Amino acid sequence: MHRHSYIGKKFSRTAGPRRAMMRGMVDALILYERIETTEVKAKELSRIFDKLVTKAKKQDLHNYRQILSYTINPVAAEKLNSELVNGFKGRDSGYTRVIKTGKRLGDGAEMAVIEIILDEGYTASEAKKAEPKVAKKETKKPSDKKEAPKAKTTKKEAKK
Repeated sequence: MHRHSYIGKKFSRTAGPRRAMMRGMVDALILYERIETTEVKAKELSRIFDKLVTKAKKQDLHNYRQILSYTINPVAAEKLNSELVNGFKGRDSGYTRVIKTGKRLGDGAEMAVIEIILDEGYTASEAKKAEPKVAKKETKKPSDKKEAPKAKTTKKEAKK
């Protein structure tokens, strides 16, 4: 079988487990902004993450829903769409960096660290400051004093 015009690696997995692995790795990269994995997986993850960032930069409902459908954790989709996307405004591509770290002791696999590259001087805390704060609803806190138990009413008393 020839390899011409096939896109992506198979990682010795069928389609479902391969897709689940990549979705989990995308979530981890968004939430932690830096993960360590094998070099081949990092390069494949970079391709997928760049496409998601391109969708997030469009800032419309359709692309947000596509990001939500790809990520497993909705918190990761929200973080990408609201916080991290502001750190990518100065670049058109190349949102990740893959740094080789050497060989894994167990099986000798080439390891790498993949991290998100944000614009110069941008931090996620700036995004949180820029967002308007939503007023929280006040909830009634339970009182420290215990209320006296209510007296039970009988059916005859209720009819009166």
